[in-house]
Amino acid sequence: ERERILCEVFATVLRVPGVRTDDDFFALGGDSILSIQLVSRARENRLGVTPRDVFLHRTPEAIAAAAEELDGRTPAPADDGVGTMPPTPIAAWFLDRPGPTDGYNQSAVLRTPADADEERLAAALQLLVDHHDMLRVRVVRTAGGEPALETLPRGTVPVRPRLTRIDVAGRDAGGVRTALAEAGERARERLRPAHGEVFEAVWCDAGPRTRGRLLLVVHHLAVDAVSWRILAEDLTTAWHAVTTAAPGPGGPGSVPGTPDSAPGTPAPVRDTPVLPPVTTSYRSWARLLAAQAREGTRAAELPLWESVARASDPPLADRPLDPVRDTAGRTRTLTTHPAAARTGALLTTAPAAFHAGVDDVLLTALSLAVRSWRAERADRTGAPRPEGTGVLLDLESHGREQIAPHLDLSRTVGWFTSLYPVLLDPGPLDPRDPGRFGADLVDRAVKRVKEQLRAVPDHGIGHGVLYRLDPGARARREAAAEPRIGFNYLGRYAAEDPAGGGEADWQVVLDGGGPAAQDPDMPVHHVLDVNAHTEDRPGGPRLVTRWTWPADLLAEEDVTALADAFDRALNAIAEHAGRPDAGGWTPSDLPLVSLDQNQLDRLKNKWGGRK
Repeated sequence: ERERILCEVFATVLRVPGVRTDDDFFALGGDSILSIQLVSRARENRLGVTPRDVFLHRTPEAIAAAAEELDGRTPAPADDGVGTMPPTPIAAWFLDRPGPTDGYNQSAVLRTPADADEERLAAALQLLVDHHDMLRVRVVRTAGGEPALETLPRGTVPVRPRLTRIDVAGRDAGGVRTALAEAGERARERLRPAHGEVFEAVWCDAGPRTRGRLLLVVHHLAVDAVSWRILAEDLTTAWHAVTTAAPGPGGPGSVPGTPDSAPGTPAPVRDTPVLPPVTTSYRSWARLLAAQAREGTRAAELPLWESVARASDPPLADRPLDPVRDTAGRTRTLTTHPAAARTGALLTTAPAAFHAGVDDVLLTALSLAVRSWRAERADRTGAPRPEGTGVLLDLESHGREQIAPHLDLSRTVGWFTSLYPVLLDPGPLDPRDPGRFGADLVDRAVKRVKEQLRAVPDHGIGHGVLYRLDPGARARREAAAEPRIGFNYLGRYAAEDPAGGGEADWQVVLDGGGPAAQDPDMPVHHVLDVNAHTEDRPGGPRLVTRWTWPADLLAEEDVTALADAFDRALNAIAEHAGRPDAGGWTPSDLPLVSLDQNQLDRLKNKWGGRK
């Protein structure tokens, strides 16, 4: 029965027609972000599973054997999530950023039902704000002047004043997008984290018989990529509750009464719970990380991070970042897509061949591309090729790590991202042709990068704990150079109704419009930011990569050349992964034996095949 449930959950989360008990989650196109959704769905079916279980066991059969039976009772959270808390590492990083930061946001556009109206939309949104604590967060100062976070009590943040209606009846898709961009900018300008104003909504009313659009603009302190998936599902549930459930008196996550509360007046709530519970609050998480910093839990990681800080990192541009000149409003973005026929292999065949994740594959391609781009640029200009084969990057991971028993962050909204540096060394390129990625080079590079990423404890969460929350460790790193390139893989998104029925209520509209992600005068953090995600489209998945850089710092032709090298590396990995002798195990896959990569490769060659 457990296996049956997990096969159904796999199929739902991965949007595939059927799953066998021995199918590998990551070989089917899963990633670390989707694994959190899988955990949430499994818990709804009374199976206690963690993201670590998914990563270690991978198949419905093996995960079922490791799952814990839940009795259906909701465990009481360590605290109710309301009150002051220390900043998490990513919040501390952000609060230390120079320049204007009030408008630093994430946004999403969803389709609204044809019969939607302002009152019921406000009621559904009120459910979300009352249920998810970080939608009521504000930035405060401690008695010592240090920044902290505070979540306001439920019912004290009315949504109605933050919901704006605009009439888009008769406009085409381009007109609606333009209207959302203009209204989204005004919404972004209204965000004020110091006043607890971190949430804005704009409803595009297309008329009584036409689906509209709902733009949600949330300050980044309150959300991340995983949070949006939680909010999109909860908004569907909340709308159903508002339109069908009978009212009654009092509690969080319950059907609200009238949303017409004046600003500052607690919004009435009812006692019919409709949203799935949140087990571990963001406040509990913040306190746990602060305790780890205070108790020295991560001190053993200092040699690792200090070795990365000492790494040589050749400059990308002729000058360093200038916080006055290099701001968000002065950046350019290049969007690229690898060949559609290759994307499926990059998401499934390659991870399966190397027993790896999608991020391992993408980061291998990026490290190869940067190495090749630097060598070719040196050859073109007559400069000596950079020494060393490593590429220093800032990585972002989802940050929801199982670092303590009984943590369940699969339903918690907030900014959990871990930002940490890594030195990725794919190995030497072909000295005669650094732009050529042959089969042997690719096979070696993926295995090396995979092992280098596995060597980082808990996907880098300790770096932020040490250098953002521990004053002693932070002082030791003050002089360290920051990586010049940032990378983030945001996971997979459905671009169309998975049932093939066209538009669906509450479906996320990719590229639907909205505001800029930052205040125009906010200084950028990297010379080059690389953000990738996958869109599941009717013709198959499409990988989208956005390259963003300060326009005065890099020439567009240089970024285009790097993007082309990335595309070549992706194609080489996808092509190689289809060969029967590609990939195989790496030492981290086999922790119970002491075999290095050369020994594993010899065994693979003896047996014939990647297994």
